[in-house]
Amino acid sequence: MSERHGRDRLEYNKLQKRLRRNVGNAIAQYGMIEAGDKVMVCLSGGKDSYGMLDILRNLQKTAPVDFELVAVNLDQKQPGFPEQVLPDYLTSIGVPFHILEKDTYSIVTELVPENKTYCGLCSRLRRGTLYGFAEEIGATKIALGHHRDDIIETLFLNMFYGGKLKAMPPKLLSDDGRNMVIRPLAFCREDDLARYAEYREFPIIPCNLCGSQDNLQRQVIKEMLQQWERAHPGRLETIFSAICNVAPSQLADSALFDFTGLQLRRAPSRRIAAVTLG
Repeated sequence: MSERHGRDRLEYNKLQKRLRRNVGNAIAQYGMIEAGDKVMVCLSGGKDSYGMLDILRNLQKTAPVDFELVAVNLDQKQPGFPEQVLPDYLTSIGVPFHILEKDTYSIVTELVPENKTYCGLCSRLRRGTLYGFAEEIGATKIALGHHRDDIIETLFLNMFYGGKLKAMPPKLLSDDGRNMVIRPLAFCREDDLARYAEYREFPIIPCNLCGSQDNLQRQVIKEMLQQWERAHPGRLETIFSAICNVAPSQLADSALFDFTGLQLRRAPSRRIAAVTLG
């Protein structure tokens, strides 16, 4: 074994252990996966969802509870989408899968005005389809590949453009209570996942629909955060720690904290008579 190969192998092992530890900690802290769960892993063909599936498969072998994994890809009928890449890959690693076909591409490109981004409508259409299919196959959890950086970016997107202090929760019950979404990569850094994808040589499929648009708000936020991180290493980790350590009484949302009900908790003090010295 060459010295270069030895260093690469050592780096890969450290990276894999870190990602497995991060995913395992997220699953344990938020109760993401329980005994008997059927986890529907949403696979887009990007580095994050490939990494999520790969790490969950590894954890499945040593987890203290039994759970099932099934991969699901939504073929949105984007022109030039390589339809056989995911089926071939999933078949080669022995993971059961479903390919859903729904032409959301035509809907999005028809309804979204020129110079507007597709992401919002595309995401809603995709989510509705996946939620419905999860019920069809009896999936108890829907695993999405959002990582730590996605969560931080969403926080700033909502602050800067939506006037809300919210991000992506690691675990979410759908509004109708019929589906449970989990984000096992919540504690994982995007650059770790990118390097892991290179080591594992996943057959990446780029999203040509979104990638063809300029000035995406999320890209603006991403570049801002990356500049902060370069200038002040560790800042993103601090921001994520803040998301996990919220003090409602130190904000200003009266629906979240009862400011009007605040009362002094001390016994009435005796009045001290004023004394005039002459």
